[in-house]
Amino acid sequence: MTTTSRTAEHHLPQISLTGDEPLFIVLNTGSGRHAAGEVEQAIRDVLGSAGRQFELMQVSSGRQLPSTAQRAVARARAAQGVVVAAGGDGTLNAVSQAVLGSGLPFGILPQGTFNYFGRTYGISQDTETALACLLDAVVQPVPVGLLNEHVFLVNASLGLYPTLLEDREAWKQHFGRSRLVALWAALATLMRAHRQLDLALDYTDGQQRLRTPTLVVGNNALQLEHIGIDHLDDIAQGRLVAMTARELGTLDLYGLLLRGLLSSMGEAENVITFGFDSMTVRFGRRRRIKVAMDGEIIWLRTPLVFRVAPDRLPLLVPRDPALRERA
Repeated sequence: MTTTSRTAEHHLPQISLTGDEPLFIVLNTGSGRHAAGEVEQAIRDVLGSAGRQFELMQVSSGRQLPSTAQRAVARARAAQGVVVAAGGDGTLNAVSQAVLGSGLPFGILPQGTFNYFGRTYGISQDTETALACLLDAVVQPVPVGLLNEHVFLVNASLGLYPTLLEDREAWKQHFGRSRLVALWAALATLMRAHRQLDLALDYTDGQQRLRTPTLVVGNNALQLEHIGIDHLDDIAQGRLVAMTARELGTLDLYGLLLRGLLSSMGEAENVITFGFDSMTVRFGRRRRIKVAMDGEIIWLRTPLVFRVAPDRLPLLVPRDPALRERA
């Protein structure tokens, strides 16, 4: 059984800011709720008025993000600057993957639909507000999760949940980005028959086998609170939280969706939740499986290993608590 200690120390980057570090901003023009031109203009107006040096590094697709993020890290390291991600959850994820362990401070200009990561740390979705706070920020080391060494900031999942995300993205392409569109997409997805997964879980405090439609691992207290999963102490201690369920039919899945909307999913008798530091998930003979991390879908080789990253992410948050957006 995995024996990673829940009291293991994490590396906390010692970073001090002078307030005039150059900003290397990775802007994904193909993601987020706001028009890319508006975001770019806000960046130029606010930072130009403040006299802050910056370099805008634009990408138009997710495929360009990893290389551009690595280039931003290299440029920031050479200039003793800050790496900033501007876009939806997938953009924040990709850039944080490059920043983690680099010793560089990380800023975000969140543009996603739900913005769980930004809201958790008081960072506004309004670009001008987020930029103003970025100009007077402090470093807060925050815990992140790893799935086979890939970073996730909010959650990572397999089974039904990646299917929900794929369908939601298709609906957004036709009807726009909103929470109502996301809900209707989920209702449509749950109408179809779904494959059950046979999983063997080996985690910090135990082992179990189960047949389930999905497994979600969370790293965000705000999202857990919104769906009614009572493991906030685990998140506060820097642990991850697993959420799964016993084999379910369509009506049961609709029931879980309703409970999530009512913030009471944790009260369902067929829901299984537990906190952990490290967990290995095995699938018998299956060698690859589709997973979702912060809304982005990829294929990974099995077994899957979820763990808390040994490094904390040095996130820039507003210095003045009064300027932090309330979740």
